[in-house]
Amino acid sequence: MSRDHHHDHDHGEYSELSDVELRVRALESLLTEKGYVDPATLDALVQYHEEKIGPRNGAAVVARAWSDNDYKQWLLSDATAAIASVGFEGRQGEDMLVLENTDDVHNMVVCTLCSCYPWPVLGLPPVWYKSAPYRSRAVSEPRSVLAEFGTQLGQDVEVRVWDSTAELRYMVLPKRPAGTEGWSEEQLAEIVSRNSMIGTEVVAGPAS
Repeated sequence: MSRDHHHDHDHGEYSELSDVELRVRALESLLTEKGYVDPATLDALVQYHEEKIGPRNGAAVVARAWSDNDYKQWLLSDATAAIASVGFEGRQGEDMLVLENTDDVHNMVVCTLCSCYPWPVLGLPPVWYKSAPYRSRAVSEPRSVLAEFGTQLGQDVEVRVWDSTAELRYMVLPKRPAGTEGWSEEQLAEIVSRNSMIGTEVVAGPAS
C-alpha cells in the first residue's frame, strides 16, 4: 500500500522510547550496576549491528541491482526470491517488496502501527524508525521529515510513503549516483547507506 501524503543523528522527538524499550533500559541499568554489562561495549555492539552487519546485506543487494539489469528486474518483480538468491533470507524477510527511486518518484518506508522492518537486509531498526513522531509524520508531512534528514526534493518529484506490515516489508532501491560508472559491486556497496534503503536519504556520489 502506498500513501502520498531520514541520518543517524538523535532527532530529539524521534528518540522517544516505548514501554518495552524503557524496560530494556531498566534491565540494562540493573545489570550495569552489578557489573555484568559494560554500557560502552553494549552500545558499540548494537550500533555495529544497526549500521554495519545488517545494512551491508542490503547494500550488496543494491550494488548487484545497479550492476546487473537482469537481477534488478528480478528484484523489482520478485524481491523475496531475488534477495534469497544472494543468501539473505529468514525471519522478518519472508515477504519483501523493493521500491525503485527514480528521477520522478521518491519512495520512503514507515511502519505506522509498530516497527516492522526487513531484518535480513537492513539489520536492527534504528530508534527513530520506531518512534511515534516518525511513524506519524512520515505519513502526514513526508517532505518535512525528509528535509530533516538533509534530503531536499524538487516539487516535481512525487513522494510515496509505504506502510510496512507483518505480512509485507519494503526496501528502497535508491538511485545510483552519477560518477560511479565502471565501479565494482564492492565499491558500490560501500556508498549505500541504511537510510537510503529506508528512503530517508539519497546516496551521495563520489563528488560529495
